[in-house]
Amino acid sequence: MLRVSNGDFRTGSDAQSGRVAFLIAIAVSVFLVAAGSPSPLAGATSLLPPTAEALRVRERAPPTLAWTSFCGQLPDECTVDRAEPAIIRLSPAIWSTIIEVNERVNRTILPVTDRDHWGVIDRWNYPDDGFGDCEDIQLLKRRLLVEARLPRRAMRMTVVADEEGQGHAVLMLRTDRGDFILDNKRDEVLPSQGTGYRYVKREGSDSTEWVWVGEQVSAMVTAKK
Repeated sequence: MLRVSNGDFRTGSDAQSGRVAFLIAIAVSVFLVAAGSPSPLAGATSLLPPTAEALRVRERAPPTLAWTSFCGQLPDECTVDRAEPAIIRLSPAIWSTIIEVNERVNRTILPVTDRDHWGVIDRWNYPDDGFGDCEDIQLLKRRLLVEARLPRRAMRMTVVADEEGQGHAVLMLRTDRGDFILDNKRDEVLPSQGTGYRYVKREGSDSTEWVWVGEQVSAMVTAKK
């Protein structure tokens, strides 16, 4: 991950205005697709993906402390509405929206560690200033997809061990074609079995509690980049 110092992200009003404009453009694009209008970025990405593996979950897992703090500040972002669908029924338009949001957010939000950004090891929040680390970026993607009328309950924040064995946060979309992963490290939306990551835990689908996923990596409880 690119490390950005405190001085690097005080870039002036022009740069900040540009990022805000991009965020607005993302929201408009999402609204157009949600409303049934063709997205300007829709096209080759509109075909449905191959079937992915649906990952099994196990017993309850402790959430990260930073997640607990985030939920204390924004409880509506962490609630589970059991009246919502637990899976997304993919259509070409919905798949196109998912890919579009993943790409646009990845290209808009500048990566910065929590230590450089906030002076703390781990903090979960929305990257409203245009800067964030892995979990902040995934939270923004989920917010935009919720605005596109996708069920929040089917989009679960997930902690993994990445290819270097480091903690990392991704957004897991549970669909009728399996589980797919939105990641700030790549623009491609991959099936769960195609990331090369070890899945540790995710938000539960039936309550605010977290659950272990796949092979437990007990020491890896904090997403770092």
